[in-house]
Amino acid sequence: MDLTSLTTIDLPPTADFHCHLREGAMMELVTPLTSGGGCDTLLAMPNLEKPIVSVTQALEYQKKLSRLAPNARFLMTLYLHPDVTTDQIELAAKTNIIFGVKLYPAGVTTNSQHGVRDIKRYYPVFAAMQRVGLVLNLHGELTNCTPNAATIDDSWNAESNFLPQLFTLHKDFPDLRIVLEHVSTKEGIEAVKQCGPNVRGTITAHHLWGTIEDAGRDVFNFCKPIMKTADDRLALIRAAVDGSSKFFFGSDSAPHPIQSKTEKECAAAGCFTQPWCTSLVIGAFERAMSLGWISKDIPREAIEGFLSHFGRTFYQIARPEQEATSRHSIRLERKGERIPKSIKSLDGTIEVVPFRRGEE
Repeated sequence: MDLTSLTTIDLPPTADFHCHLREGAMMELVTPLTSGGGCDTLLAMPNLEKPIVSVTQALEYQKKLSRLAPNARFLMTLYLHPDVTTDQIELAAKTNIIFGVKLYPAGVTTNSQHGVRDIKRYYPVFAAMQRVGLVLNLHGELTNCTPNAATIDDSWNAESNFLPQLFTLHKDFPDLRIVLEHVSTKEGIEAVKQCGPNVRGTITAHHLWGTIEDAGRDVFNFCKPIMKTADDRLALIRAAVDGSSKFFFGSDSAPHPIQSKTEKECAAAGCFTQPWCTSLVIGAFERAMSLGWISKDIPREAIEGFLSHFGRTFYQIARPEQEATSRHSIRLERKGERIPKSIKSLDGTIEVVPFRRGEE
């Protein structure tokens, strides 16, 4: 499918299998905008200021999100923590609302201070997850620093440093479904490919667009994991369209107040993409085609699979056409619209700057 020649494209609704929707006023601002990204299904991350470590918390959060975006389906996750016991795992599996448990190595990203320092401590939890069918979602980075103290060198190697943990977990729990989130390196792509069918990876829109040079030029491009080299970006693009189902979309859209990006010595890590995520992905593929990085003959099924079908299959949820209550397609049109320079709450107290602000 040659995206460079199209003015309109119809696609199944996007499923975003990694999204930060925050809490409080920020949640109220960004959650209603999810429909603009073309998504009908979103996997909500649990790293709130008070992390979601119980089934009760997760169900309460899901109700809040559903109130703000009633036409979306929110899949919930728990934050791996000592409070997440095998009993909680058993309860979570019965909800049909909680689909995963997120492992944050302590100190690697926003609100990860309560995260994991000793993975083997959680082996009984992983065994329970393997038994009941919950997914283990990995923030695949390891550094020796806190987020605000990590240098570029620390962050640059953080994904590579984590990959041995991925291989160990997969070896010790071969039937546990695992997702290496927001893969950012060629090495990470190859690691997922080397693992069996129970290991997959998500790829973000912003990593399909940017490199370390872009992150260095603009604080609103700064994220964790940081954008890497042009070769890494090319590996991500090619993996996203290879049609293998090993990779699917997870935006890792992470809104922060503008002050957190501009008024602190170390900017908060995260790119806000969710309300434009499908257009951003298609735009990245179109650019890659126009520059000759990928073929213009990518099958439609590969693009639809990456954005919608592969993740649903892995998480064992129905496709849109299988659900009577779901819209069956979305339409993208080339109309010259631009991503706004910022979005603000009605009272003006919250302002968020999107990734690729002002761009068509």
